[in-house]
Amino acid sequence: MKFIKAEQKHIQLIRDLAAMSWKSAYSEILSEDQIRYMLENMYSEKEISGHLDQQHYHYYLLMDEHQDLFLGFLGFEYHYEPETTKLHRIYLVEESKGKGYGKKALEFLKKQAAEAGDKRIILNVNKYNPARIFYESQGYAVYDEGVFDIGNGHVMDDYLMELSLRAD
Repeated sequence: MKFIKAEQKHIQLIRDLAAMSWKSAYSEILSEDQIRYMLENMYSEKEISGHLDQQHYHYYLLMDEHQDLFLGFLGFEYHYEPETTKLHRIYLVEESKGKGYGKKALEFLKKQAAEAGDKRIILNVNKYNPARIFYESQGYAVYDEGVFDIGNGHVMDDYLMELSLRAD
C-alpha cells in the first residue's frame, strides 16, 4: 500500500471516495438525509480545499500500487490540541475492508503524529459504528462521549477515543 499526500488536484477524488465509503459505512446508522447533508457540507470542494490550505491539516490517499487502485483516504490535523493529532477522517471503500489496510493507515498515522512531536491521537466515532471495535483492537480507548449539533436538525452522537504515543 502506498500513501500519497493529497493536493488541491485530488479534491474530487477525495469527495468520490467519501461518497463511496459513506454509503456502506453509514447506511445502517444514519438517515439518507443526514448522510447527504454531511457529505455536502463536510466534503464540499470548499471545505476540503480549506483543509488543504491549513499548515497542520493533511490528507493522504491510500493506494494499492499493484492494482493502481485508490482504496480510501485519511485526513488528520497535527497539534489539534497540545501534543495531540486528531484523526478527522479515515475511510476505505467497501472492497478494501478486512484486508489490513485500515491497520496500515493507523500505523502510518502513528508515525506521522510522532514525527510531528505529538504524543496522542484522538478521534470521534459514531456510537453505533462497528469501527469502534477496530479502533479498540488497535489500542484506542474511549475517554468521553458527546452529542454534537451539526445543523439542519442533525447531530453526531459519538464516542471520543484516544491513543497514547508515549513510550511506557
